[in-house]
Amino acid sequence: MEDMRRKAPKHGSDDGTSILELLEFTIAGNLFGINVAKVTEIMQYRKLKPMAASHPSVEGVFKPRDKIITVVNLPYYMGLPGNENAERDMLMLTNFSNMDAAFHVHTVEAMHRIKWSDVEKPDATVYGGMDSLVTGNAKIGHKLVTVIDFERVLFDISPATGLQLSEISDSRERSDKPIVIAEDSVFLQRMLMEAMEKAGYSNVRPFDNGRDAWDYLEKAQEDCAKQGIAIESKVSAVITDIEMPRMDGHHLTKLVKGNKILGKVPVIVFSSLIDDAMQSRGESLGVDAHLSKPQIGNLVSTLDRLIL
Repeated sequence: MEDMRRKAPKHGSDDGTSILELLEFTIAGNLFGINVAKVTEIMQYRKLKPMAASHPSVEGVFKPRDKIITVVNLPYYMGLPGNENAERDMLMLTNFSNMDAAFHVHTVEAMHRIKWSDVEKPDATVYGGMDSLVTGNAKIGHKLVTVIDFERVLFDISPATGLQLSEISDSRERSDKPIVIAEDSVFLQRMLMEAMEKAGYSNVRPFDNGRDAWDYLEKAQEDCAKQGIAIESKVSAVITDIEMPRMDGHHLTKLVKGNKILGKVPVIVFSSLIDDAMQSRGESLGVDAHLSKPQIGNLVSTLDRLIL
């Protein structure tokens, strides 16, 4: 048994911007990855207590210490073959989006420190477009490790864990103030766009990684300088995830806040990984607000406060 909490995983490099610690695991011989920051513990598979009337992918529950943890059979969920004898399988215990869950996998291989720039966004044709469970592909030596959208997995199994549009009032005024969203999960990006539409924000530009978002922001800043107009005419706020291929949200924030013109634009970090360490790192880079997924109501009210 390995307690990942002892490792105090680092999300960034020395300047807090560009390093990912990726835990590599396998299912049916396929290589997958999860951000170490999501993982609290790894343990050998053990007998579980079945849950009545649960999602087919919920294998059962167990109580490793003082909490009852729900176990998701990831091979079953992903349509991959399981092992006839599960005694040598592993459980990855996780905590993100203020939730505890465990994922049944076949093996846990290694932990890698790589740059976010080494994680490429997935090909929409190969990985299912808007229904993709893949947020990126990491090349590690001669191996290609597929990074899974675990927030999407939990939402599929328990929709109450996801963004709830009911948190947003139906009687809001429309706003054409331009908002930039950087979110790598195609599923969550789609839900965020629906939430922004319901909140009355009609001028929203989504990007699936920090690099593309920064390219747009840099071009917007140059255009505003040439035209002699305020940056707010191109972007009034940036909402960004932390985990993203090509460029993570902290690196994006550092670039925005380090720019003389863009630095005045509010940056909201909307992530499943908000804890004291992440918040401290973000504040040192100039983040204006930290919000934990899936609190969409708080996101909208914070956006209102910062730009209206």
